Amino acid sequence: MKKDIHPEYREVIFHDTSSDYKFMTRSTIKSSETIKWEDGNEYPLVKIEVSSASHPFYTGKKLFVDTAGRVEKFNRKYKKK
Repeated sequence: MKKDIHPEYREVIFHDTSSDYKFMTRSTIKSSETIKWEDGNEYPLVKIEVSSASHPFYTGKKLFVDTAGRVEKFNRKYKKK
């Protein structure tokens, strides 16, 4: 393997902002934010909107998404003249 071409693979904390769920895993993703974890060490923090704690497939709860505005916008844009 070539040296110095691979990104740093380290522990990272992912924070699901919709359910306030945090979990630690290893990743190469870069982040400017850090958080102090349960073990007392600081780790990079990555905020995400959906994880297994909030995704409807895993939770069994339906998520209401307002698509009416997008459909109306599409119809106005492509309406036959």
